[in-house]
Amino acid sequence: MTDGARFGARRTARPDVVIVGAGIVGAACALALAREQLDVQIVDASFAGSGSTAAAMGHLVVMDDTPAQLALTSFSRGLWDRMADELPAGCEYEMRGTVWVAGNDEEMEAARAKQAVYAAHGVASSLVDAAELARMEPALRPGLAGALSVPGDGVLYPPNAARWCIERAVALGAVVRERCEAVALSRGAVRVRAAGGVEESISAGAIVIAAGIDAPRLVPELPIVPRKGHLVITDRYPGLCHAQLVELGYLRSAHGLSGESVAFNVQPRATGQLLIGSSRQLAGRDGAIDDVVLGAMVRRATSFLPALARCDVVRVWTGFRPATPDGLPLIGRWHAEPGVWIAAGHEGLGITTAPGTAALIAADLVGRAPPIDPAPYDPGRPMRPASDATPEEHACRAT
Repeated sequence: MTDGARFGARRTARPDVVIVGAGIVGAACALALAREQLDVQIVDASFAGSGSTAAAMGHLVVMDDTPAQLALTSFSRGLWDRMADELPAGCEYEMRGTVWVAGNDEEMEAARAKQAVYAAHGVASSLVDAAELARMEPALRPGLAGALSVPGDGVLYPPNAARWCIERAVALGAVVRERCEAVALSRGAVRVRAAGGVEESISAGAIVIAAGIDAPRLVPELPIVPRKGHLVITDRYPGLCHAQLVELGYLRSAHGLSGESVAFNVQPRATGQLLIGSSRQLAGRDGAIDDVVLGAMVRRATSFLPALARCDVVRVWTGFRPATPDGLPLIGRWHAEPGVWIAAGHEGLGITTAPGTAALIAADLVGRAPPIDPAPYDPGRPMRPASDATPEEHACRAT
């Protein structure tokens, strides 16, 4: 047990841990801490699996923008893989793999570099030439240079995965309070407002802020900004593509944290539907569909996968990724407020990295050695404000 948390008996009026936010990150933290036999309460202004989790694509992917990102995504994907047999059918977990599509020889060079990084870190992947890519994914347009295939990546349905984590945590004794908004922190307590407007303070040994884009409302110093994205889902077209298809040249289509970007990113769902992304833009909290950005995103997708133009669209929606200036999440204790831990700012990788985040938080709370080096994710690390980030510093990630 660390000096930041003083845990008492289970299911008392003063829980060991209060988790603010029941999205996938908060839900994973709840399950990890309940498994540590801690008395856990989860509060959420809406309901479990809502917010950014409900709007997410659900791509479980190893990314290598930085060594720290590679460490967390690789570790976390391994945890999802270990949980695969436990996940109910409703989570729609499938090890689809990712095919990073190269449009030309330059991008094939990038694929080779990416493959070398993965190989050095034990992530299985293989280069695919143009003929093999056409055999693997015949619906892609002709003339592509090849691809990098990462067979261990997966997909799942994020809202149900979050609810499964919460249900497992509750089965272990955790308490979840939905439609209960956290409105303030104060000296080891979180003040909450229930749906009826009644407020109360919950004192706890530790408070974990896993509130995504709303985390700065409780800790204003956190450099998290909402980054809007669009997603499109089609009717059922089973077999049109087989793996998650992502363009390798996404860096050229990115416009940095301060601009707009789109990238080809198509995910086949267990239902036979196709989930089409991705876009990124800073639009505050305006969740309205932006026809210009949506049109650019769909045109980019159909330029790689022409058959999409004949698919019927069922629904279009937007969501917000909690972005940080350096592209890494904020995980660990918040030293400015004793007893407070942060698990937020995961941008487009919250679904992938939720279990790894939970493992880091749990290890710190119970005083165990961390499973990976937590230093790069320290919430208090120096960062320029998000508004100062430049395109060169923060490229679009197609997840």
